[in-house]
Amino acid sequence: MKKIMMLSVALLCNSMLFAQGKAVNPKAIGQLKITAGDGMLAGNDIVKNIALSKELSTFYNLINESNLAVTLQSRGPITIFVPANPSFQNLPKGKLDSLGKPTHLWELTSIVSYHAIPGSLKAKDIEKEINKGKGLATFTTLSGNKLMARIDANRNIVLVDENGGESIISRFDVEQSNGMLHVVNKVLIPKAKVI
Repeated sequence: MKKIMMLSVALLCNSMLFAQGKAVNPKAIGQLKITAGDGMLAGNDIVKNIALSKELSTFYNLINESNLAVTLQSRGPITIFVPANPSFQNLPKGKLDSLGKPTHLWELTSIVSYHAIPGSLKAKDIEKEINKGKGLATFTTLSGNKLMARIDANRNIVLVDENGGESIISRFDVEQSNGMLHVVNKVLIPKAKVI
């Protein structure tokens, strides 16, 4: 009975490793290092999964403060580029605090929705669009602003915001029940719209 239980646990661990989208040799893992996006379940929507990842907690808080949780829980499909917590250190000093104030709700909503595009795009789909655009793809985000993508010399997919800021996709193709999630290493900032 003990052997059967141990075998069941081993099979469960193996299936969890494969569910992350990468074939991993369990013996070669050694000490597990948590990566942003680990622990997400393909059956959960974008917001539920972001809530599960401590490494994405800052963006999760911004989603809730911007009142976009319902939008990002919709059927979609939506592709979202989520900045990991260290990404926010690149913002100007005090910017993150000011985004949390009610007077900056419009700007906050614009920034959060700028990280999402309609449709479910895997990395290979983004790369296909880049090739179609002869090295540069342009996407319209949920905020209505443009977001560009290109491939750099190291074969990274680089997102380029409207201000020329660049962010590398550091984790690809984390499947969600309502789309696709990619983790990025910098916050993307849209150009301010004049109303």
